[in-house]
Amino acid sequence: MIHHLDRRQFLAAGAVMLASPALAQSNNELVRSITTETLWRNRDGKSVTWFHPRACRLPDQDGVPMALMTLQVIGGSDYFGPVHWSTSEDLGKVWTEPQPIPSLGRVPVPDHEGLQAGVCDVVPQYHELTKSVLAMGHVVFYRGPRFARGDQLARYPVYSVRKQDGSWSERKRLEWDDPRGSFIYTNNCGQRVILPDGDILLALTFGDKPTHRSVAGVRCGFDGETLRIKQIGPALTHPHKRGLLEPSLTRFGKRFYLTMRAEDDRGYVSVSDDGLNWNDKTPWTWDDGTPLTMSTTQQHWLTHSDGLFLVYTRKDASNRNVIRWRSPLFMAQVDPKTLRLIRATERVVLPLAGDGVNDADHVALMGNFNVTNASPEESWVTVGEWMPRDKARGDVLLSRIRWAKPNRLL
Repeated sequence: MIHHLDRRQFLAAGAVMLASPALAQSNNELVRSITTETLWRNRDGKSVTWFHPRACRLPDQDGVPMALMTLQVIGGSDYFGPVHWSTSEDLGKVWTEPQPIPSLGRVPVPDHEGLQAGVCDVVPQYHELTKSVLAMGHVVFYRGPRFARGDQLARYPVYSVRKQDGSWSERKRLEWDDPRGSFIYTNNCGQRVILPDGDILLALTFGDKPTHRSVAGVRCGFDGETLRIKQIGPALTHPHKRGLLEPSLTRFGKRFYLTMRAEDDRGYVSVSDDGLNWNDKTPWTWDDGTPLTMSTTQQHWLTHSDGLFLVYTRKDASNRNVIRWRSPLFMAQVDPKTLRLIRATERVVLPLAGDGVNDADHVALMGNFNVTNASPEESWVTVGEWMPRDKARGDVLLSRIRWAKPNRLL
């Protein structure tokens, strides 16, 4: 059962943490400051643990900055409650009490007694041409109080549309009738790009079996009600364990950039002129060619008009015993020509809380996060912490990245 918190609004925590002083002295002139705020609390276990907090910017209303967030409760590994939504009218300082999206709860699966189809990994995005919000995740199956690992059916993207009047549509499926995606095809947790004509570029990870999933660029049409695939490009492949996962896409300058999770202690990047035809992928490295050691965790883009950044996790001396090194969260500027991270620009976006070497079981993981350009002056990284070995406790955090120069993309 999902228990709602009993306050209509949530004030950000008064305590503010700055990024590591050593990293803060990097030569990144675009970042003016990074601060962290707590939006919802549950490290003490007295409430519920909200997870997958992902926000999008809405049009201002009478000069008031608006934002919408989707989120859901986590109760265990890959075990999530119905998807909720919340809004803010003051650049993310105060958020309304989360309310369920009626169509993104759980529904019985026909001909599979006791099995329910839920939704997770939702990313909302405002679509200017249709004045709507497209909230897309993917289907997940539960049997009783657990993730039904033994009887997951074929998985696919699902979405709900928030209309201009504030109502949410029924649950819909992004249809793709291709045998290559017969086991799974999804854009879960992925960043998308809206083109000037209203079409949406995204990337699908897909496969006809549990291993060796591929990634391809996809162009979709969207009329404010239905999302339809119009074109799909050649696939990138990676024949190692599950393959390429959780692709995120952005546009910087005249090119498109793609980052992908993998399971060989690497993340991968590619570039394209059209978002469909991608160059060969390369592993993420520092500017001196040294590869970053990552552990099967998503990365996302932070895109400013004057610089392209990546937000990510990696192995570090401070987190060597943390599960998948999923704390802290880092950011670094990308050299768009070499597709390498500029080491001198690395900053801590959300710091590790606790001892990642001697007491890692009590370090909250931050491997599922989102990036939002909230205004020309600031961007956000939002994350739902959770401690899998400590009753799934955790807070919802917002990292506020203030820019030294306005972001002209907004």
